Amino acid sequence: MPKIFSDPDLIAEDIVRDVGNNLVVGLPLGLGKANHIVNALYARAVADRRINLTFFSALTLEKPKPANLLERRFITPVIDRLFGGYPDLAYADALHAGELPPNVQVIEFFFLAGKWLHVPFAQQHYISANYTHASSYLLARGLNVVTQLVAKRVVDGVTHYSLSCNTDTTLDVLRARSEGRASFRLIGQVNSELPFMPGAGDVPAEQFSAVLEGPANEFPLFAPPSEPITDTKYAIGLHTAGLVRDGGTLQIGIGQVGDALAQGLIVRHHDNAQFHTIMKRLAPAADQPSDPQTGSFEKGLYGVSEMLFEAFLGLIDAGVLKREVDGVVLHGAFFLGPKSFYRALREMTPDQIARIQMMPVSFTNELYGDEDTKRRARVDARFVNNAMMATLMGAAISDGLEDGQVVSGVGGQYNFVAQAFALPGARSILTVEATRQAGAKTQSNIRWTYGHETIPRHLRDVVVTEYGVADIRGKSDAEVIAAMLQVTDSRFQDGLMRQAKDAGKLPKNFEIPVAYRDNRPEKIAAALKPAREAGLLPSFPFGSDFTDVEQRLIPALQVLQDAQRTPKSLPGLLWQGLTRTVDASDQECLARLGLDRPATWSERAYRALVSAALARSKAS
Repeated sequence: MPKIFSDPDLIAEDIVRDVGNNLVVGLPLGLGKANHIVNALYARAVADRRINLTFFSALTLEKPKPANLLERRFITPVIDRLFGGYPDLAYADALHAGELPPNVQVIEFFFLAGKWLHVPFAQQHYISANYTHASSYLLARGLNVVTQLVAKRVVDGVTHYSLSCNTDTTLDVLRARSEGRASFRLIGQVNSELPFMPGAGDVPAEQFSAVLEGPANEFPLFAPPSEPITDTKYAIGLHTAGLVRDGGTLQIGIGQVGDALAQGLIVRHHDNAQFHTIMKRLAPAADQPSDPQTGSFEKGLYGVSEMLFEAFLGLIDAGVLKREVDGVVLHGAFFLGPKSFYRALREMTPDQIARIQMMPVSFTNELYGDEDTKRRARVDARFVNNAMMATLMGAAISDGLEDGQVVSGVGGQYNFVAQAFALPGARSILTVEATRQAGAKTQSNIRWTYGHETIPRHLRDVVVTEYGVADIRGKSDAEVIAAMLQVTDSRFQDGLMRQAKDAGKLPKNFEIPVAYRDNRPEKIAAALKPAREAGLLPSFPFGSDFTDVEQRLIPALQVLQDAQRTPKSLPGLLWQGLTRTVDASDQECLARLGLDRPATWSERAYRALVSAALARSKAS
């Protein structure tokens, strides 16, 4: 049975005494990090340079840090409310400050998006890896400690620990240990907020060498609030919802497009006529997909996704996710979400929670290992993942930039693309926002070429932007380019078409059909406006940890952020705010930012800008 500790310094001392001064410590991706143990091990290595400490992990979670006065006034109360007691990871603070001691290494294979750009140590120690390969890389480096946040349950006097949010790589390295291919200590830290998930991650106590528990070591789970879904993301989600077959299988990647897709599927199931109406407005002149899927879900879907998040629970509640495989409607490998999500999992009945099973990432992301069973289960699979950019010839850029800087990571994206080609009837769907803002300039995310690729063009399948669906599997280069141009923002179509013609990849007389020549944001906003006003496409379809006042402020702050990219628009915004009358609703928003009684000229200016932004966000 494991040793039980209540002091993180003592458990760290026990680890060093037992394992020695060369520590290779595996930390779960995201939520499952045992922060108190991690910080205690880091503190020992800082104090004793004879200890060589390597942390191997992914998705280090950090509380948001506001950049200016408005952000500080908006987000600080949110941070206090949602993350107040969450202990910061000391190694992350040291990395940002450039103060990591020479005897400590931090190696990650997936970054929180954009968080470690231009941080040299993090960039230099990043490992580019498929999610399913991470455990083998960790074992090759001599893994000797795994620390993990766990849930605890005692039944008839027998203690069990649940790996809960992170069965992903931990179950894979535990299997390696049981087969004699690895030797490491499994160290747990009990957290009472963590849902006890049944199934493969329900681990007997004797698997652990030591466990940290007690009131002093409790902390609130990291709970990022859901972000509002923009028109762009809703359009992408709705187009994708029309590609999902009833009776099929669904995987969804990280991001708000997943929430938009889930809400689109729910509208399609519960209000099919409205779904058809929305889609006709969204793409009235576009060609229909060769295999349109627009009916309700009579058979339902089965979910198998490396990440489990709140939208999946919404799909279960709505009766969309209901096709069972051995009594299970959803298999996942890790989870992360808002407080309401964790609470929903904790409050499920035994029968409800039994239909959701956490598995190793080798199960969710790969076919090998009981392949026949997986193939029978993963019927008509749709693997939906996000990309930052795509080329006209169908390559996808999802993890990094052409100068080598890593934005996030490959994660499971390649795994799911490969499954889509290995399974009959399956498709890989990569979603891309057609444009992005770079300062005051709008740039196309559809490029002619790019000096880095995550998914090469020989694995091109389906690309979805807010302007529609490009089905490019098995097509010639010219056919692919034509299809990609049809889902490109019209401000960039001519330039891209010219590049393709100059390279000899399109006929000189090729023209983009007129039906695709009005791909502009205004068209998307107008198409979705009736459904937005009818409440079919809410900004937060699965609830929000933001208050009502904060939800009203978010689009206004977005208006201000957009205005800052074009400074010439700020004087007009300022004048509008100075001359308009503030209603009671706006007054609440201003009070939330401490601008209801401005005391300085700076606060008066901010008050006017926020007031005008509130007016403009209402008008849109």
